[in-house]
Parts: sequence; structure tokens; C-alpha cells
Amino acid sequence: MTEGLGYSRFAIHGGDTGSPLAQLMAITNPEAVLGIHLTDIGWHATANLDPATLSEAEQAYMQELEQQSWSESAYVMIQGTKPQTLAYGLNDSPVGLAGWIIEKFRTWSDCDGELERSYTKDELLTNIMIYWVTASINSSIRGYYEGMHTEAFPPGQRVEVPVGMALFPKDSPPPREMGERTLNVQRWTEMPRGGHFAAPEVPELLVEELQAFFRSLRG
Repeated sequence: MTEGLGYSRFAIHGGDTGSPLAQLMAITNPEAVLGIHLTDIGWHATANLDPATLSEAEQAYMQELEQQSWSESAYVMIQGTKPQTLAYGLNDSPVGLAGWIIEKFRTWSDCDGELERSYTKDELLTNIMIYWVTASINSSIRGYYEGMHTEAFPPGQRVEVPVGMALFPKDSPPPREMGERTLNVQRWTEMPRGGHFAAPEVPELLVEELQAFFRSLRG
């Protein structure tokens, strides 16, 4: 941003993998980053917590995550340990690739299992085809393997630049006190609807929230 594009200061938005990336950029370049806006606190935020310090809300959230890990997180283990093996099967079968991707859209979106309440068939097929024609599912899922074998966030790191949060109901939002452990939260908005894929599912709500937060950073 500073050298290639010539911006001395800028703001960042991220969710999912983009959340820890945005946080790392803010930690390593706080003089350049005006603020960051996130849709989750990042997978690393719960990795080093002392159970004795958790509030009741945080304890309930951690129990929810544990339950989800048993019912919904098999993909994390296989993508984090054997991504290459999985990639051969998905690259060889368009039906297998579609099933692997669409299952997450169905489960993680605010649609009660009715996908076309949130997306058109063209939107879903376009997403699948990007992976299919480029044979890039391997590079996509390998990020899980790299993440499980890299310590990017040692305990004690904290984002000090202003942080705005937009929490969507189908994306397992944490309690605010958990976010404030590692983030300088200036705006915390619990959104009325939407899930993990907020940008394509409820773009108007996300854009309004982005505008409101980044407008507040103008000096």
C-alpha cells in the first residue's frame, strides 16, 4: 500500500482469513493503518485464553465453539492436516467440488437451509467455477495447513488502532468482552441478519456499516 500504491495511510476490512491478516497489518504498521473493520475476532483470539479469566458469556461462547467443532469442523482437520489428498479428489470431480463448497454456503448463511433465499444459482455456480477452471482448490485449502503450522500471533499481542466490528447472527458472534481482549474496539454492531459470507449475502448491510465506521476515522 505504501510503496507500491503510494498510500501513506489507509484502512482495512477483513473477515475469516482476512481478519487475522488485517490485525497483523495493524500490529506491524500502526503508523500507516487508520483502523480496521472486521466481521470476526479471528481464530487466534481464543487460542491462548486462561479459562480462569473467562466471564460467563465467554465461557458460554467457548462451550458453543466446542460443540461446533464436533458437529461442523471436520473440514478444518482434513484441510489442516491432509490438504493435498483432499485436493486430488476435489480437482477430479466437479460434483465433489460443488458439494464441498455449497455445503458451507448452506450451513453458514442466514437462509435456514434454503440457499436461494440468500444467493442466486448463478452466484453459487460462479463461485464454484472459479475454483474449477483454475484448479485452485488446493491453494485455497492449503492455507489451513499453513495456519496450523505457523504461530503468527504469540500470546499478548493486541491491536491498538481503532477497530470496528460487524457481527452477523449466523457467524457465531462472540461476546464483546472477548473481542476487547485483543482489539481496541471502537464500534461493535450486532447485525440484524446475515452469515459468514456477508459480502455476497447482505452487501447493502455490510457497506452501510463500513461507511459508518470508516467515516468516524476521518480527521
